[in-house]
Amino acid sequence: GSGQTDFGPQLKSMNKQLFTVVAWDPRGYGQSIPPSRDFPPDFFERDAKDAVDLMQALKFKKFSLLGWSDGGITALIAAAKYPTLIHKLVVWGANVSVTQEDVRIYNGIRDVSKWSEKVKKPLEEMYGHKYFAKTCEAWVDGISRFAENSDGNICQELLPDIKCPTFIIHGEKDSLVPQAHAEYIHKHIKGSR
Repeated sequence: GSGQTDFGPQLKSMNKQLFTVVAWDPRGYGQSIPPSRDFPPDFFERDAKDAVDLMQALKFKKFSLLGWSDGGITALIAAAKYPTLIHKLVVWGANVSVTQEDVRIYNGIRDVSKWSEKVKKPLEEMYGHKYFAKTCEAWVDGISRFAENSDGNICQELLPDIKCPTFIIHGEKDSLVPQAHAEYIHKHIKGSR
Protein backbone atom coordinates (compact mmCIF):
# COMPACT_ATOMS: atom_id res chain seq x y z
CA GLY A 1 0.00 0.00 0.00
CA SER A 2 0.87 3.64 0.45
CA GLY A 3 -0.42 6.74 2.17
CA GLN A 4 -2.37 7.58 -0.98
CA THR A 5 -3.88 4.15 -1.69
CA ASP A 6 -4.65 3.36 1.95
CA PHE A 7 -5.63 6.78 3.32
CA GLY A 8 -6.48 8.93 0.28
CA PRO A 9 -10.11 9.78 1.19
CA GLN A 10 -9.25 10.46 4.83
CA LEU A 11 -6.33 12.70 3.90
CA LYS A 12 -8.51 14.72 1.53
CA SER A 13 -11.29 15.24 4.08
CA MET A 14 -9.08 15.97 7.10
CA ASN A 15 -9.61 19.45 8.56
CA LYS A 16 -6.31 21.11 7.74
CA GLN A 17 -7.15 24.06 10.01
CA LEU A 18 -7.10 21.71 13.01
CA PHE A 19 -4.50 19.14 12.01
CA THR A 20 -1.11 19.00 10.38
CA VAL A 21 -0.93 15.60 8.69
CA VAL A 22 2.24 13.98 7.41
CA ALA A 23 1.40 10.88 5.35
CA TRP A 24 4.65 8.98 5.21
CA ASP A 25 5.51 6.07 2.91
CA PRO A 26 8.23 3.64 4.08
CA ARG A 27 11.18 2.95 1.79
CA GLY A 28 10.05 1.24 -1.38
CA TYR A 29 6.36 2.17 -1.05
CA GLY A 30 4.30 4.97 -2.58
CA GLN A 31 6.26 8.21 -2.91
CA SER A 32 9.37 6.65 -1.31
CA ILE A 33 10.62 4.87 -4.44
CA PRO A 34 13.48 4.45 -5.15
CA PRO A 35 14.73 2.36 -3.45
CA SER A 36 12.86 -0.87 -4.08
CA ARG A 37 11.18 -2.30 -1.01
CA ASP A 38 13.15 -4.93 0.87
CA PHE A 39 12.45 -6.90 4.03
CA PRO A 40 15.60 -7.47 6.08
CA PRO A 41 15.09 -8.91 9.59
CA ASP A 42 14.91 -5.40 11.10
CA PHE A 43 12.62 -3.77 8.52
CA PHE A 44 10.02 -2.71 11.09
CA GLU A 45 12.65 -1.09 13.32
CA ARG A 46 14.16 0.62 10.28
CA ASP A 47 10.74 1.93 9.25
CA ALA A 48 10.06 3.22 12.79
CA LYS A 49 13.40 5.03 12.88
CA ASP A 50 12.83 6.48 9.40
CA ALA A 51 9.40 7.80 10.43
CA VAL A 52 10.72 9.40 13.62
CA ASP A 53 13.74 10.84 11.77
CA LEU A 54 11.39 12.40 9.20
CA MET A 55 9.21 14.01 11.88
CA GLN A 56 12.28 15.38 13.64
CA ALA A 57 13.67 16.71 10.35
CA LEU A 58 10.32 18.48 9.90
CA LYS A 59 10.88 20.02 13.39
CA PHE A 60 8.01 18.30 15.19
CA LYS A 61 8.88 18.07 18.88
CA LYS A 62 6.01 15.72 19.71
CA PHE A 63 3.50 14.02 17.42
CA SER A 64 0.80 11.37 17.29
CA LEU A 65 0.98 8.27 15.13
CA LEU A 66 -1.77 6.51 13.24
CA GLY A 67 -0.86 3.21 11.63
CA TRP A 68 -2.67 0.41 9.85
CA SER A 69 -1.31 -3.10 9.26
CA ASP A 70 2.50 -2.90 8.93
CA GLY A 71 2.17 0.81 9.69
CA GLY A 72 0.54 -0.17 12.98
CA ILE A 73 3.50 -2.39 13.85
CA THR A 74 5.87 0.42 12.90
CA ALA A 75 3.91 2.87 15.06
CA LEU A 76 4.00 0.51 18.06
CA ILE A 77 7.78 0.19 17.76
CA ALA A 78 8.21 3.96 17.41
CA ALA A 79 6.02 4.63 20.46
CA ALA A 80 8.02 2.15 22.54
CA LYS A 81 11.48 3.26 21.40
CA TYR A 82 10.85 7.02 21.28
CA PRO A 83 8.39 7.61 24.15
CA THR A 84 9.25 11.29 24.67
CA LEU A 85 8.30 12.07 21.06
CA ILE A 86 4.99 10.25 20.72
CA HIS A 87 1.92 12.09 22.04
CA LYS A 88 -0.82 9.56 21.15
CA LEU A 89 -1.09 6.34 19.20
CA VAL A 90 -3.82 4.75 17.08
CA VAL A 91 -3.21 1.34 15.55
CA TRP A 92 -5.43 -1.07 13.70
CA GLY A 93 -4.94 -4.34 11.91
CA ALA A 94 -1.57 -4.70 13.64
CA ASN A 95 0.15 -7.73 15.11
CA VAL A 96 3.23 -8.11 17.30
CA SER A 97 3.91 -11.75 16.48
CA VAL A 98 3.46 -14.18 13.60
CA THR A 99 1.96 -17.64 14.11
CA GLN A 100 1.98 -20.59 11.73
CA GLU A 101 -1.70 -19.82 11.08
CA ASP A 102 -0.70 -16.27 10.10
CA VAL A 103 1.90 -17.69 7.69
CA ARG A 104 -0.83 -19.84 6.11
CA ILE A 105 -3.02 -16.72 5.71
CA TYR A 106 -0.14 -14.68 4.25
CA ASN A 107 0.66 -17.39 1.71
CA GLY A 108 -2.96 -17.14 0.59
CA ILE A 109 -2.30 -13.60 -0.70
CA ARG A 110 1.14 -14.29 -2.19
CA ASP A 111 -0.16 -14.51 -5.78
CA VAL A 112 -1.64 -11.08 -6.55
CA SER A 113 -3.22 -12.39 -9.77
CA LYS A 114 -5.80 -14.07 -7.49
CA TRP A 115 -6.74 -10.79 -5.75
CA SER A 116 -10.01 -9.04 -6.53
CA GLU A 117 -9.80 -6.27 -9.13
CA LYS A 118 -11.13 -3.74 -6.61
CA VAL A 119 -8.19 -4.32 -4.26
CA LYS A 120 -5.54 -4.98 -6.90
CA LYS A 121 -6.27 -2.17 -9.37
CA PRO A 122 -5.13 0.90 -7.36
CA LEU A 123 -1.96 -0.89 -6.30
CA GLU A 124 -1.10 -1.96 -9.84
CA GLU A 125 -1.81 1.59 -11.05
CA MET A 126 0.64 2.94 -8.49
CA TYR A 127 3.39 0.32 -8.79
CA GLY A 128 2.87 -1.56 -12.03
CA HIS A 129 2.04 -5.27 -11.97
CA LYS A 130 5.62 -6.56 -11.86
CA TYR A 131 6.82 -4.40 -8.93
CA PHE A 132 3.58 -4.96 -7.01
CA ALA A 133 3.70 -8.76 -7.46
CA LYS A 134 7.41 -8.97 -6.58
CA THR A 135 6.97 -6.78 -3.49
CA CYS A 136 3.97 -8.76 -2.26
CA GLU A 137 5.89 -12.03 -2.55
CA ALA A 138 8.88 -10.49 -0.76
CA TRP A 139 6.58 -9.16 2.00
CA VAL A 140 5.06 -12.62 2.55
CA ASP A 141 8.57 -14.08 2.86
CA GLY A 142 9.79 -11.24 5.10
CA ILE A 143 6.90 -11.25 7.56
CA SER A 144 6.73 -15.06 7.60
CA ARG A 145 10.33 -15.21 8.84
CA PHE A 146 9.14 -13.85 12.19
CA ALA A 147 7.34 -17.17 12.76
CA GLU A 148 10.81 -18.71 13.16
CA ASN A 149 11.48 -16.52 16.23
CA SER A 150 10.59 -17.57 19.75
CA ASP A 151 6.80 -17.08 20.02
CA GLY A 152 6.84 -15.62 16.49
CA ASN A 153 7.98 -12.37 18.06
CA ILE A 154 8.06 -9.12 16.10
CA CYS A 155 7.96 -6.64 18.98
CA GLN A 156 6.00 -8.21 21.86
CA GLU A 157 8.61 -7.22 24.44
CA LEU A 158 8.23 -3.53 23.55
CA LEU A 159 4.52 -3.22 24.37
CA PRO A 160 5.01 -2.50 28.12
CA ASP A 161 7.30 0.41 27.12
CA ILE A 162 4.43 2.22 25.38
CA LYS A 163 3.28 4.95 27.77
CA CYS A 164 1.25 7.27 25.53
CA PRO A 165 -2.55 7.03 25.24
CA THR A 166 -3.20 4.19 22.81
CA PHE A 167 -6.35 3.32 20.87
CA ILE A 168 -6.50 -0.10 19.21
CA ILE A 169 -8.92 -0.78 16.36
CA HIS A 170 -9.63 -4.11 14.73
CA GLY A 171 -11.99 -4.85 11.85
CA GLU A 172 -14.54 -7.60 12.36
CA LYS A 173 -13.99 -8.71 8.77
CA ASP A 174 -10.17 -8.48 8.81
CA SER A 175 -9.18 -11.64 6.95
CA LEU A 176 -5.42 -11.07 7.25
CA VAL A 177 -4.96 -10.37 10.97
CA PRO A 178 -6.97 -12.47 13.44
CA GLN A 179 -8.61 -10.55 16.31
CA ALA A 180 -6.44 -12.34 18.89
CA HIS A 181 -3.58 -10.05 17.83
CA ALA A 182 -5.53 -6.89 18.76
CA GLU A 183 -6.55 -8.48 22.06
CA TYR A 184 -2.90 -9.29 22.85
CA ILE A 185 -1.79 -5.73 22.09
CA HIS A 186 -4.58 -4.31 24.26
CA LYS A 187 -3.70 -6.63 27.14
CA HIS A 188 -0.02 -5.65 27.07
CA ILE A 189 -0.25 -1.84 26.67
CA LYS A 190 -1.30 -0.42 30.01
CA GLY A 191 -4.33 1.84 29.75
CA SER A 192 -4.94 1.13 26.06
CA ARG A 193 -8.47 1.16 24.74
